[in-house]
Amino acid sequence: MTPASPRRRAAVVGLGARAQLYTEALTGPHADRVDLVGLCDVNAHRMAVHNEWIAAAHPGRAPVPAYAAEDFDVMLRHESVDLVVVCTVDRTHDAYIVRALEAGCDVVTEKPMTTDADRARRILDARRRTGREVRVAFNYRYNPVHSAVRKILASGGIGEVGSVHFEWLLDLRHGADYFRRWHREKANSGGLMVHKSTHHFDLVNWWLGTRPETVYAQGGLFFYGDTAGRRRGLARHYTRAHGSSAARDDPFAVHLADSPALRALYLDAEHEDGYHRDQNVFGPGVTIEDDMAVLVRYASGATLTYHLTAYAPWEGYRVCFNGSEGRLELLVEESTWSRPPVRTRTSGPVMHGAAVGDEAGRTELLLRRFWEPPQEVKVPTGEGGHGGGDVRMLADLFGERADGADPLGRAADAVDGARSLVTGLAANRSFKSGLPVRAQALLDV
Repeated sequence: MTPASPRRRAAVVGLGARAQLYTEALTGPHADRVDLVGLCDVNAHRMAVHNEWIAAAHPGRAPVPAYAAEDFDVMLRHESVDLVVVCTVDRTHDAYIVRALEAGCDVVTEKPMTTDADRARRILDARRRTGREVRVAFNYRYNPVHSAVRKILASGGIGEVGSVHFEWLLDLRHGADYFRRWHREKANSGGLMVHKSTHHFDLVNWWLGTRPETVYAQGGLFFYGDTAGRRRGLARHYTRAHGSSAARDDPFAVHLADSPALRALYLDAEHEDGYHRDQNVFGPGVTIEDDMAVLVRYASGATLTYHLTAYAPWEGYRVCFNGSEGRLELLVEESTWSRPPVRTRTSGPVMHGAAVGDEAGRTELLLRRFWEPPQEVKVPTGEGGHGGGDVRMLADLFGERADGADPLGRAADAVDGARSLVTGLAANRSFKSGLPVRAQALLDV
């Protein structure tokens, strides 16, 4: 009989909206294997909110010890932490990852792993020096339909892949949300090429089993920001929505007071750090792009044409693979249209998710082999976020592991995180120079 693995002691640093995925997992379905023993954040109120949510879900459970950000290292020692989950602002990921590794902890980090090449090299160096593990939470790898794509391509279902076309659309509800928050400043997030598209670039790396070599890109701020807002008559004269009469009927505004979760996590926490979650998407200070086109050549010889639009009427994506023996086409409609959200309708702290009712779309995977009629590949959708990807990823991160149990290789490490990052970093550089960029000149992974 195989002895049970010892229970791990985990801490979560960064207690914004995304952290709820992990606090719920670690105090719920995976509490038999992992103890959540520490919370750490710059804002004590947000940690208290998470503890309230945990107590409501698990009556009688003692509050998780909460530590200020400057006491992160104290927490690791005092609570004997051996696993750190990093959900902070993107630009700070590397600081917590490296300190956790050097303290002898393994790390799970939200994507993107970090925001620039120097920070990525620092993480890779610390991982090599310490021998500890870094896992990047690429939940899209665990989506059943994405796994089906990986199987078809790996089995030679369309032969050798010559090119990929990938179009990702963020609707007016989800896309606008990046321009209300800290993500709107490229210094914080690396822009959507890093914060959002790292998901997509990782999928292509994983699907094709290759890495990027050369990147050329064009992008700009077309729809959001003060200049575009004034030009199209969309601008309203307010800095943040809360307390502003000008924002009252603005379909691009989010009203924190309307949502219990947003009020608790952000509006009621402002007195500690001054962070405003509801900034004007057509106000000044936006330094990221909202419309981006990228051309990539990979080490395998395949090419990628990629486009991200952050102001679309519907949400979803199309991916097409052209191969030497046929073509594979994936369409995912996460929502077919967006109601104007004059007032916040969400009960949770996240501004997107699976649409319901007449907004809901469909998923279609078509295999088109040469000389054969198209074949629709039926893939059961999973429960939970990202087509069931979140649940599967959490089980892989925190559940029982068996060597070789996942032939698809869905677990992403620090090298995978760096390889997903380098395409976006090269695209950002190409935006400025107007020239192709060699990926390995930025980050050799």
